[in-house]
Amino acid sequence: MVGALVPLEGGHYESPGVKDFRYFCADNPEVTSGHALAGCTFGVDWMNKPFWQAVIGAALVIVLWLIASRNLKKVPGKGQFFAEYVYSFIRNGVARDILGPEYRRYLPYLLGLFSFLLVNNWFGETFLFMLPTFSNIGYAWALAIMSWLIYIGAGIHRHGFGHYMKMQLVPAGVPVYLLPVIIPLEFLSNFITRPLTLGLRLFANMFAGHLVVLVFVAGGAFLLTYESNLFYNVSGAVSLLFSFAILFLELFIGALQAYIFTVLTAQYVHSSLAEAH
Repeated sequence: MVGALVPLEGGHYESPGVKDFRYFCADNPEVTSGHALAGCTFGVDWMNKPFWQAVIGAALVIVLWLIASRNLKKVPGKGQFFAEYVYSFIRNGVARDILGPEYRRYLPYLLGLFSFLLVNNWFGETFLFMLPTFSNIGYAWALAIMSWLIYIGAGIHRHGFGHYMKMQLVPAGVPVYLLPVIIPLEFLSNFITRPLTLGLRLFANMFAGHLVVLVFVAGGAFLLTYESNLFYNVSGAVSLLFSFAILFLELFIGALQAYIFTVLTAQYVHSSLAEAH
């Protein structure tokens, strides 16, 4: 669990907050006792826990799919069956249904995207990690920018730059006198709002869910160890037990957000490939 789980600071309970998701080097002046965990590599602030989780998550996805793609059998074992189920789920339920006949070109990215999101989201409920990587908004927006580049590049490759920009900025049938209003709105909607909301949705769900768990664990630990108050002690025990239920809920939310992010990416690619806007 990230942040300061020692709830007593100066004899008072300090509730968890944004500060508990921030990681710095020990000698960084922004680090204060009982706030952020100090943690970096080679004295570089950004080479911290979320960074290494992203690296480990990418390595896990690559290794697992390399293993899953070798020594395939006609009668699959449990591992092959699970890998084929995930592959079929993304291929049939996302890529083929949304993108149509051209889905194969984008299937590797969509499958890797879903797998990477799922692993990093589930880090929040995994021992030793206990932090969803995308509760750090920078990583969520970086992934959103990757998807943005994919669907913008797909549209330019299909239609050419000039025709693609016209399709995205000038909807069919709009009167000429409305274009000075419509074009900026379409630009904001298609080129700015999409990546921002894509990253923000992922970050907000991962951050909020993990913060709720953190509140129940830190608050429960404080109440459970409160002296001479049986009601507080019982409440603390209930809070700690309830935190496990929220952890299981977060597993579902992590999978759901990975699916939503992948589906929206596929839909954006489809909108770029479509002939009509």
